[in-house]
Amino acid sequence: MLKAAVLSNASAVYFGAGDFNARRNAGNFEPGELKSVIEYCHSRGVKVHITLNTLIKDKEVPKAAELIKQIALAGADAVIIQDLGVAKLFKEIAPSVPLHASTQLSTGTLQGLFLLKELGFSRAVLPRELSFDEIEKICASSPVEIEVFVHGALCMCVSGQCLMSALLGSRSGNRGLCAQPCRLPFKAEGGTGHDLSLKDLSLIEYIPRLYEAGVCSFKIEGRMKRPEYVSAAVSACRAAVSGSYGEDIRRDLENLFSRSGFTDGYYKKALGRNMFGFREKENVQSATKELLEKYSAVYEKETPRFRVDMSFSGEIGKNALLTARSEEKSVDIKSRVLCEKPLSHPIAADRITSALSKCGGTQFYAGDIALNKTPDYSLPVSALNEMRREALEALSSAISAKAAPEIFPYSKAVFVKSKNERKYYCRFDSLEQIPENTEGYTVFVPLSEYIKAENRRENLCAELPRGMFGNEEAVEKMLASCGCKKVLCHTADAVALAKKYGMEIVASPSMNIMNSCALEAAEKLGITEAVLSYECTLDDFAAVSALIPKGIAVYGRIGLMLTRNCPVKNGKTCSECKRQCAVTDRLNVSFPVRCTMGYSEILNSRPLYMADRQSEIPDCDILFFSFTTETKKEAEKILDAYRNALPPSGDFTRGLLYRGVE
Repeated sequence: MLKAAVLSNASAVYFGAGDFNARRNAGNFEPGELKSVIEYCHSRGVKVHITLNTLIKDKEVPKAAELIKQIALAGADAVIIQDLGVAKLFKEIAPSVPLHASTQLSTGTLQGLFLLKELGFSRAVLPRELSFDEIEKICASSPVEIEVFVHGALCMCVSGQCLMSALLGSRSGNRGLCAQPCRLPFKAEGGTGHDLSLKDLSLIEYIPRLYEAGVCSFKIEGRMKRPEYVSAAVSACRAAVSGSYGEDIRRDLENLFSRSGFTDGYYKKALGRNMFGFREKENVQSATKELLEKYSAVYEKETPRFRVDMSFSGEIGKNALLTARSEEKSVDIKSRVLCEKPLSHPIAADRITSALSKCGGTQFYAGDIALNKTPDYSLPVSALNEMRREALEALSSAISAKAAPEIFPYSKAVFVKSKNERKYYCRFDSLEQIPENTEGYTVFVPLSEYIKAENRRENLCAELPRGMFGNEEAVEKMLASCGCKKVLCHTADAVALAKKYGMEIVASPSMNIMNSCALEAAEKLGITEAVLSYECTLDDFAAVSALIPKGIAVYGRIGLMLTRNCPVKNGKTCSECKRQCAVTDRLNVSFPVRCTMGYSEILNSRPLYMADRQSEIPDCDILFFSFTTETKKEAEKILDAYRNALPPSGDFTRGLLYRGVE
């Protein structure tokens, strides 16, 4: 697949190495293979971006640190990252390697991109949910380079915010093992029957427009697809650049792989039922033998990329000398045999130039070939062929060579902090849910609810929306005038906005902080407290240390998905829904859906419950409760149950606190 991308004329490739990448089930390269693979790409003018874009646990940090060294020494051009802790490690161990922010970082606002710049990122891969207008606006003022996905699978959930695979089967999308449960039948009333499955994204025809807007890199998703798909997608993008992309090429792409066709719904702000699709029998059968052969032929042989100019000199009794120049590199090759006095007539000049110009099967094509004089000597053509091969191999190595980066040793920071009195933080969907027995608790409500509150108790604080991009201006307008001192933030976008107004920042579990390095990075960003990831086990939580208070989620329906395309709308209007709808799986299990400011959150079917297991929770500073579907009376009863360590009643889950994720 890598060769298919390179030989089909991609300008960069991305792939994983080792265990810390978002496609752990793909045929990833081993760390020991990196150097030769990167040299192969570099010798053809193709850049290499290594994906180290998963969350890591504290016990995995030393292994990740070693992989960082190997990636840097192998000559990678950039690394794609999700975990703030991994970004911190790269800046400490291999600071010269450029950092690209993965779409898994869920960052899609200008404020968020400035925050990423502060963290050392030079490029950001934008969320797939953005429209052209939103992309164009970001590009106009972005402090970092912008990369967008233009073709491939489209997740229902905003990248980095999905816990469905983790909660339902302990296979974490944030750790590279997503089982894609969303592709199974999930039904909304009156919907499609596959109401969590979107068609594949295709924006290839818009590449020229996106380039004019300021996008610098166009990304194809497909590390687990066949090489013919890779070749076709790269070829299609090249056709878009040259102005030759048309319906025939699009049809080839659909036949090679699609889910009921393609969609550009987010790009065009045309959300809704037409964006949904799944892999049908016709889609599987459409990749015919003839179509596969058509695109396998594209990458059967090398694409000439580099012009090579040569000069040749020979003298009787001496070794011939070939100087080859390409891409500002120059090599000198001597013949293994001496030039001899001809027995009858010297070698013809055109035979020399003919032999040296045969660059077929390589990434080079012949340019000027100069002889220092008319040959008066004899030299076998086999010697010329050998010199040409050696020269091109030497040039290939010279072009791929990269100066060794400076590497610094990894040293684990250990924090010893004073024991704090435990705090209790509760977030509610609405003011009406808040019971009377929250005295002494810090209470968070959505920013829109906070503004509506007439009598703001001292313990009342605001929660910024989990879905920020597209809403940032409206959110900032509310935030600027609300007078709130402490806010709950789910993403880097929200953190950036809260920092701008000097607020105390509490990171929610959706910030995906899973290790001590990430918590330390969060503290340096200005985050004052952090509730760790829902994917941490109790042991993982205990291993994390930092200077700022850390918390653990102990109650609530965990948000499995955050989506900009409400599945309920496939069958009902918002006025018909009245925030009481759900999607159901094949077993008729119901998952509530709640919408806020243009985003929908799909909640787990059962709440996390730990009231009777509080003694097993490691030392922590904050216990975090999230109330979504509960009434005021139900919330009051639950808080009392935690005060009295009561066993659960009704359906519940322990989340991932014991079983964890792969």
